[in-house]
Amino acid sequence: MKKRGSFSLLDSLVRNGTRHIFGYPGGAILPIYDELYKWEQKKLIQHILVRHEQGAAHAADAYARATGKVGVCFATSGPGATNLVTGIATAQMDSIPLVVITGQVGRAFIGTDAFQETDIFGITLPIVKHSYVVRDATKIAEIVSEAFYIARNGRPGPVLIDIPKDVGLEEFPNYQPINQNQILKSKGFRFLYRTTKNRLIQSLQLIRQSSQPLLYVGGGVITANASRELKYLAEYFQIPVTTTLMGKGSFNESHDLALGMLGMHGTAYANFSVSECDLLIAVGARFDDRVTGKLEEFAVNAQVIHIDIDPAEVGKNRLPNVSLVGDVKKLLHELIKISQILNLSRIEDQTFTWLQRIKKWQKTYPLLVPNEENTLSPQKILSYINKISPDALFTTDVGQHQMWSAQFLKCKTRKWASSAGLGTMGYGIPAAIGNQIAFPDRTVICITGDASIQMNIQELGTISQYKLPVKIILLNNKWQGMVRQWQQSFYGERYAHSNMTEGMPNFVQLANAYGIEGKIITADQDVESALAEAINNPGPVLIDCQIVKDENCYPMVAPGKSNSQMIGISKTKSVQSNL
Repeated sequence: MKKRGSFSLLDSLVRNGTRHIFGYPGGAILPIYDELYKWEQKKLIQHILVRHEQGAAHAADAYARATGKVGVCFATSGPGATNLVTGIATAQMDSIPLVVITGQVGRAFIGTDAFQETDIFGITLPIVKHSYVVRDATKIAEIVSEAFYIARNGRPGPVLIDIPKDVGLEEFPNYQPINQNQILKSKGFRFLYRTTKNRLIQSLQLIRQSSQPLLYVGGGVITANASRELKYLAEYFQIPVTTTLMGKGSFNESHDLALGMLGMHGTAYANFSVSECDLLIAVGARFDDRVTGKLEEFAVNAQVIHIDIDPAEVGKNRLPNVSLVGDVKKLLHELIKISQILNLSRIEDQTFTWLQRIKKWQKTYPLLVPNEENTLSPQKILSYINKISPDALFTTDVGQHQMWSAQFLKCKTRKWASSAGLGTMGYGIPAAIGNQIAFPDRTVICITGDASIQMNIQELGTISQYKLPVKIILLNNKWQGMVRQWQQSFYGERYAHSNMTEGMPNFVQLANAYGIEGKIITADQDVESALAEAINNPGPVLIDCQIVKDENCYPMVAPGKSNSQMIGISKTKSVQSNL
């Protein structure tokens, strides 16, 4: 019996575990949507109709972060495909596995500047892990299975499949599905890098010799599902743990060894620790500039062990003394196993003085919640959210509210989704949609700002259509908050085009227009009751929190400065005197 290319695509997606697709139809991808209609009727797959293709990419991205599966999104040719570009770049920077499927003009029209033709293959080449233009419908099953393998193995990332309209319509006999085992067998995929036992022993020797060790943990730990191994290693050798924005949730943030986030807006005690440690163990992290500050002064006294699956990251920004290349979970397991075989004892006494020093920093420079009367502080709002909904899945947009969220929300593994590498405003609401679709019975909270929310505010329509009980907490200071903070700190208080007051909508009325309950908070005393009511509401809610307009996000490491030179950590005590 003959099958069409569109059938092969949907069958292959389902066979590779796809249960949800985020997308928006259009002319060139209609053959695929026509086939999708049949599969949805059989309840084999569900398509989520977004209001803009960028929203589809972000929703699929967050779906992947929350579930550990490959996210899938659809868009048509031309503007549909180009609208995905920001979402693809976001996933690429944060190493998120996506399979992105775009429609294309018919094969005969490619290269003729046909209506809605763009070379999306060429446009996205620098921001994908791999990409395909399908010229033969019989190859679709193989390409899709291969794309899933590439997207999630090694260092994850987005894979693009561009399918011309006539390929979706093309019929061919003897359709044969292709599974992952067949792909492995026919392609011979394998991880080429091996870590020797010698290097593992070298790493353990450095740990044993160290009196001021520090675990610097990135998103690679979450990708590898290695939180359990990380916890064991940290506790066994009594090593404090600091995480990046991407690594948030990989280690229990209420643990005695947890230091929170480091870097530009990291905790003071995490930044002091990285400046003073004698051994830095980087696990699934890439020495990003927002983490390191002035690179030449980052952990200058430390030897470095770098554990990562991507050999391109090892030595890119900082040369390690020992590098361990491979799956983070397996490598941490091997370190633990060798420690047990060699009967290496714990070293509490060896790191005791170091841990006491860090505790002193924690007491001297804690994250503070302003307690001024008649003001609504973002820190208090986030602290209370953390208290009443500790198990929520959190998404954020980008800006001050993102950094405050990273500081004050204590998340669990795979319950944090935020655009870290690309810093994409407009990520939060579609990401919340992806999380809620993945886990319909869990609380999903989106923290956003008045500037960010307007980037993809049309996705309130998607929330309304599917009756998703997303809670949107809008920290509204009527500014592009982080831009204003930088203009105040480094540009002589010249606030060029960062004020959002003029033209700002009434967010409560706008939410109501989409059929979503909206509330406004202006007074400090209303925070607890309004937030508790919103969290307990069975439907979607948007709360417009009118926060202090000129509140800045501290601590802050200025550009070109080292992590120990933070702004705003204390008004009364010298930073240097406590180092």
